[in-house]
Amino acid sequence: MNDSQTLNQWAAQYRHFADVECPQDPLYVAICRSVADSPELLALMAEAPATQRRPNLLLAALHELVLGGADDGLAAYYPSADGTRLPDAELPARLLDFVRRQRSALVANLRSRSTQTNEIGRCAVLWPALQYISALSGRQDLALLDFGCSAGLNLGVDAYRYDYGGFALGAPAAAERPTIHCQWLGDSVPPPKPWRLHSRLGLDPAPIDVQDEAAVRWLRACLWPHDRERARRLDQALALARAADHPLSPAEDCLAEIEPWLDGLPARVQPLLFNSWVLSYFETGALARHRAEVERLLRERGLIWLSAEAAALRPPGLALPAVCGASDTLWTLQWADEAGVLCQAALACSHPHGRWLRWLAPPIRG
Repeated sequence: MNDSQTLNQWAAQYRHFADVECPQDPLYVAICRSVADSPELLALMAEAPATQRRPNLLLAALHELVLGGADDGLAAYYPSADGTRLPDAELPARLLDFVRRQRSALVANLRSRSTQTNEIGRCAVLWPALQYISALSGRQDLALLDFGCSAGLNLGVDAYRYDYGGFALGAPAAAERPTIHCQWLGDSVPPPKPWRLHSRLGLDPAPIDVQDEAAVRWLRACLWPHDRERARRLDQALALARAADHPLSPAEDCLAEIEPWLDGLPARVQPLLFNSWVLSYFETGALARHRAEVERLLRERGLIWLSAEAAALRPPGLALPAVCGASDTLWTLQWADEAGVLCQAALACSHPHGRWLRWLAPPIRG
C-alpha cells in the first residue's frame, strides 16, 4: 500500500469514527473530520504502534495534553477543561497549530500509550452475566480475572449500583457509589441466582495505578470531553478502587499468567476469564494463539470465558443474533461441558458504554 492509499484509509477511519463511534460528542466529530481532511494530521497515525493506529488514541493523546494544562487555544473547546466554546470554523486551524506546538509531547503519547478507557458502564452487563455464570456452573463463588484490566475498575463490579429503569441490581444506593443507568431492552432476564466474588485479579501489560494522578489523567483523557456523567462516575469508581486496592499484575505475556492463577484457586470456586474491547488489539496470529490456549483451559481446567467485543470478533461458528448490530458490543460465553465439549452462546448485546443492553442468553437446562 502506498502513502496516498494509507492516508486515504486512515481518513476513512476518522470519518467512520465521527459518524458511528462518537456522533454524540460534537467536539470529537469536528476533530475527526478536521484530521480526515489534513494529510499532516493523518500522518501522526504512523507514530503509533500498528495495533494502536486508531482515531481514539489520537483523540486521547490530544485530550491528555489539554487536561495537563497545554492550551495554545484548544482548551476552550473542551468541557472537561472548563471550556465552553462549541466547534466552529476556527477549530481546524487551532487544532493544527496546537499539534505543531505540542508535537513532541503528542508523539510521545502516541508512541507509548494505549487506549485504556476502563468503562464501568459495561459492568451493567457484567453484573447479570456473573449471575448467569453462577447459575450455569452451579457455583456461588466466582473468581474473576479481568484480562486487559487497565486500572481494574471492572473488578469493582459488585460495588456499583445498576438502574435498568423498571428494576435495579447491585449494591445499595449511596452518594459515593456509582449508579449506572442502563436501559434493559426486552423481557428476558437471567436466572435470579446469588453469586459473590471469592477473588479477583487484573492483568495488563501496563496497568494504571489508581494512586498515580498522572496515570489517572490518561484514564480521564480516554473519555469523551462532553460526557460529564461518565467523568463523575469515573471519579467515584476511582475512589472505591483506591480503598479496595484490588490486585493488579503487570505482565508482558498476560496469557501465560492465566494457568498459574488457576492453580491457586480452591476447587469449589468457578474461574472466569473476562475481557472487554481487548481482542481488537491482537494481530491475527496472536489472536488465533490466544483462542487456542484459552480453549485448552476451558477443556482442561474448567475455565469459563466471558468476552465483550465487537461483533466481528465473536467466537468462530457463533452466528450474530439478528437483533444485534455490527457496531454493538456482543457479549459471548464459552465453556466446556462435562464431556469436555466446547460450548458457546451469545449472552447479550449492548451499547459499547453500557447505555442499554438486550439479554439473549439461552435458558439453563437441568
